Amino acid sequence: MPHDQFAGQHRRVLREIARRAMLDYRFEPDFPERELAELQRLTRPAPAPPAVRDLRELAWCSIDNDDTRDIDQLTVSAGAVDGGIRLLVAIADVDSLVARGTAIDEHARQNTTSIYTPAEVFWMLPEQLSAGLTSLSDRQDRLALVVDMQFDGDGTLHAAEVSRALVRNRAKLAYHSVAAWLEGAGPMPEAVAAAPGMDAQLRSQDRLAQQLRARRREHGALDLRTIEAKAVFDGDTLRELTVEGRDRARDLIEDFMIAANGATARYLQARRFPSLRRVVRSPERWSRIVAVAAGLGGALPPEPDAPALEEFLAQRRRADPESFPDLSHTIVKLLGPGEYVAERPGQAAPGHFSLAVRDYTHSTAPNRRYPDLLTQRLLKAALAEQDPPYRFDELDALARHCTDREDAANRVERRVRKSAAALLLASRVGERFDGIVTGASDKGTWARVFHPPVEGRVVQGFEGLDVGDRVRVRLLDTDVQRGFIDFARA
Repeated sequence: MPHDQFAGQHRRVLREIARRAMLDYRFEPDFPERELAELQRLTRPAPAPPAVRDLRELAWCSIDNDDTRDIDQLTVSAGAVDGGIRLLVAIADVDSLVARGTAIDEHARQNTTSIYTPAEVFWMLPEQLSAGLTSLSDRQDRLALVVDMQFDGDGTLHAAEVSRALVRNRAKLAYHSVAAWLEGAGPMPEAVAAAPGMDAQLRSQDRLAQQLRARRREHGALDLRTIEAKAVFDGDTLRELTVEGRDRARDLIEDFMIAANGATARYLQARRFPSLRRVVRSPERWSRIVAVAAGLGGALPPEPDAPALEEFLAQRRRADPESFPDLSHTIVKLLGPGEYVAERPGQAAPGHFSLAVRDYTHSTAPNRRYPDLLTQRLLKAALAEQDPPYRFDELDALARHCTDREDAANRVERRVRKSAAALLLASRVGERFDGIVTGASDKGTWARVFHPPVEGRVVQGFEGLDVGDRVRVRLLDTDVQRGFIDFARA
């Protein structure tokens, strides 16, 4: 087996690659002195104004990744008088410490997002804020904006309000353990057992989430399942890549955030405020999606039809679950990227094709996404019956800037993930792997191997291979700096 020339230095190598990528795509990887000076003056969470509601006694909880510290939202549910269910989503009030026009805000506006790479996180806000003073951390009192939604017994939303409140996280929970417990495959998490009534609370939320998901699927929301590999380090050595799969807890949070973002968009609309919408337009490459479906025995109508596409996807998910992530990846690329669009009062911006909703914004992650912080400032102005804090032309320019920076951030993260994959395989040249063909065109043939979950180019013996074919490949070479992995058909 070839020697690992990067032994003991994996994290350092990936950090250097990440920092170069940040600069290549015009991001600021570090916080300047002016921002650090501002940060030194922020020593405690924002105090609660007199009129803010006190909701600290509710059974709030957060569910996120095991290692997440920048907690943006909490959830709690309660019975409604008409037999339905009331869901409250608390969103960290970041604006209370990060005022518009400050040096910290200007850095956030430039980068627009936290960028998560295997070796280093480049925070949109200083870590002392996003993972500290503005995070809805365990057992800490924090200011929040609360989206209060009332659902009928079948999951139909019939009322929603937004308010400012003081909240307290009663249980910091993780996706894997909560999902295993909900699915009957694991014990009750200790943090759930330690919080009185939290078990019933979570089961109530789970039932509502499944109702919301079923209703969205009926309207054509697409259930796409791509593969996300997470780097696992042992000290400074990259040991493996693990797949972050979908589960009941992730679905629960996704469903609630979609509901809260829709309610937020409609709240601003009802108050004749402009908003920053998150849209995925009706796909221009629908004919190619039709062709992909036909190649797999499916039939789609000639015009974009989300319910028909979801029905086809559900059939393929049942028929071939192993290659479904690759089909999902293909469909995601053909649908086109999401974008931010400024919407004037009374105007109808494009909806979100993948979610099958028209009214949708980003509001639930202000610690890590600048569009959410912008939406928060709009909400707070609307609540205070003040004028919008941004002119429409400013909001329009910010929408285009955030879209551009999101695309660049995705490129940075993708570049470093590819380098991590190449680094993991660097000492395994000559070994053979089982995989599946994920791309075959004039531009090249690509295969994803199952263990570890990495993708590379088949540069020898690719003749006759097509998407979906099972294949055995031999690793020819890797280029860690460029993130290249070359296979030969074995």
